[in-house]
Amino acid sequence: MPIDFAYRHRLSVRFRDCDAMGHVNHAVYLTYFEQGRLTFWREVTGSPSPHTRVIIARAECDYRSPAHFGDELEVRVGIGEIGRSSFTLIYDIVHVGSDRLIASGKTVMVSYNYEKGESTPLPSATRELLETTKGSDRGQI
Repeated sequence: MPIDFAYRHRLSVRFRDCDAMGHVNHAVYLTYFEQGRLTFWREVTGSPSPHTRVIIARAECDYRSPAHFGDELEVRVGIGEIGRSSFTLIYDIVHVGSDRLIASGKTVMVSYNYEKGESTPLPSATRELLETTKGSDRGQI
């Protein structure tokens, strides 16, 4: 099922992102997801978080094609399922010039009470933000 991406963030592949084989190292894609996620939150909330403290309970990445030093990439962020205390963010990373899919993935974010060491229900402001932002296109930064 196609996802409506709520946000798009552009970045350039840095030399330090690449491995000895000359392409972006597999671990770096999770950092690219993070960059997209943090700039998304800043855009919609004014801070790098979604009105609550969250942890990542699960992170997935499927590698589709290589990216190389100097490539311009676009990290697309979409909102997936919204649960009682968690929500899913969906990502695509595409090559800007060709729209070639580089990687796709998702993170399951859990609203978390660090003092109690347990999940907590999503605050109503966070739930409303996710529901109203889901499917909207906030453009590119």
